[in-house]
Amino acid sequence: MENVILCPHCLSRVEEGKQQCPFCEKTLANSNPPGTLRYASLLADRYTVGRHIATDGEGILYEAVENNSGVKVMLKEYFPVTLSEGRDPEGEILPKEGSEVLFKTTRMDFTDIYRSIMRITPTPGLLTVLDVFEAHNTVYAVMERLSGETLAQQLASNRRCLSPSEARSMLQPIMEGVAAIHKAGLVHRGISPANILIAPGGVARLCGYATIGLRTEGSQLKSQLYEGYSAPEQYSAAEFEGRYTDVYGLAAVFYRLITGQRPESARQRQVKESLAPANRLEPNVPGYIAQVLRSALELDPARRVQNVPELMGALVSPAAAENLVKKNPAHQELPEKESSSISTKSLFAGSLVVILVLFLTVMWLVLRPTEPTKPAPAQPTAEPQQTQVRDIPDVVGISFRQVQNDSGYSDFLFTVSDQRYSSEYKAGVIMEQSPQAGNSTTEQRTTIQVVVSKGPEMVQMPNIIGFPKESAEKELADRHIRASFHVIENDGSYASNSVVNTDVEADKYIDVNETVVNVYVTKDRVIYDPQPQENAEEGTNEAGQANKENQG
Repeated sequence: MENVILCPHCLSRVEEGKQQCPFCEKTLANSNPPGTLRYASLLADRYTVGRHIATDGEGILYEAVENNSGVKVMLKEYFPVTLSEGRDPEGEILPKEGSEVLFKTTRMDFTDIYRSIMRITPTPGLLTVLDVFEAHNTVYAVMERLSGETLAQQLASNRRCLSPSEARSMLQPIMEGVAAIHKAGLVHRGISPANILIAPGGVARLCGYATIGLRTEGSQLKSQLYEGYSAPEQYSAAEFEGRYTDVYGLAAVFYRLITGQRPESARQRQVKESLAPANRLEPNVPGYIAQVLRSALELDPARRVQNVPELMGALVSPAAAENLVKKNPAHQELPEKESSSISTKSLFAGSLVVILVLFLTVMWLVLRPTEPTKPAPAQPTAEPQQTQVRDIPDVVGISFRQVQNDSGYSDFLFTVSDQRYSSEYKAGVIMEQSPQAGNSTTEQRTTIQVVVSKGPEMVQMPNIIGFPKESAEKELADRHIRASFHVIENDGSYASNSVVNTDVEADKYIDVNETVVNVYVTKDRVIYDPQPQENAEEGTNEAGQANKENQG
């Protein structure tokens, strides 16, 4: 039997190997580059490979279709060019001789990263990872496929600078997503306009997940860095990278949005500091925003803003920005290049102006008529400043984005401490807060940590008809689906102890916290004799008597 794929154009079921779809009549001939997976080929008995999108030092990105649901996805294949010989005729990826161990360890890193992202997505601001599986001696990651374009494409076609509030609104979900990545113990390392997707409606999603080797110069992989957005520690395999590495990338993107100019490359800045303050390039940028970006773009990681919540708070609040600058007084000073760039001619001209002003002042004091001295008016006595007490607001049940954008909450800084599935609260809505509502605070800007809902945990019901009871229990448990098993009579039509029906259809998505699936399992198989034993014996006796009479 031929393998069946879905036509990447019309999603009709077609035998693999056909050169043309018999339904939409569009070509299925291979158009992907040599060395990549064949266009319209079947992968892992589940995915139809689409067109090649891009290749980097770590692997290859394709469009694809999930055959069971017909959902269009993106497929990332781990295929490091520096560690691989190519493919054999069956499509297996072959490591280079002498690189087998390194190929295997970096493949494990790739697997761990995408499986970790799969566990924390869907999350606001992050591209969702749907599946991770092994085939062809390598690993594949399946991600959601969004229409729209990258931020880099948008910036190339529209050169208008955004206001700081517009930039905050665009990057807010991205920053929340990066904070979730950090909480999972990961670092993205590739934050740039090229890896930010703008979906219809203007919603931004961060993609470009990768191993540390791809995002570090001098590693065993062919690296891919982003000039102006990659942090200085990424230009050396000997430097340690951390959360502050992503802070640099986020600040660089913010800088680009509000000034219209990409920051100078960190490698160039290490030779000669050349980063212009944001408010010099765009006078409408508030001074505190320029100071925060300068601190977040520090070349020395120890002097840089250390985490995303701190960056988010400082970009919203002048008070938080002031506290940030106080922690590093050097940020209040002008860069050395500014103080040393004043020419001798400018100094001479300035000196002449000062001398002239002093001469005119002296002449005015000598020639002006004298007036009786008046007593200075009494200065009002400053009243002691009273401490303002504010109540902690109740934000449970309100969307996190609404809280961030509502000026009524400007006295408070909200940070996401966790995200959980919930059947009660929609995705993005605050489930818990600390401190709780009703408490009071005298702090100038109180931080409130919130837990945000990821919405109900929706899982696809597997097809378990025909499964033995033990296998069905394991399959449902692996998907966190609760089930109630019911034993029914078996007239011999079914195998013993097997699933014959469920009250939820296969492939249907259910809320695992709200739904209990009823599963019907048969008893041991019994073959029924249509003729009772007593009747059978009587029939035998009657037949024997008749036979005797005939013989007589």
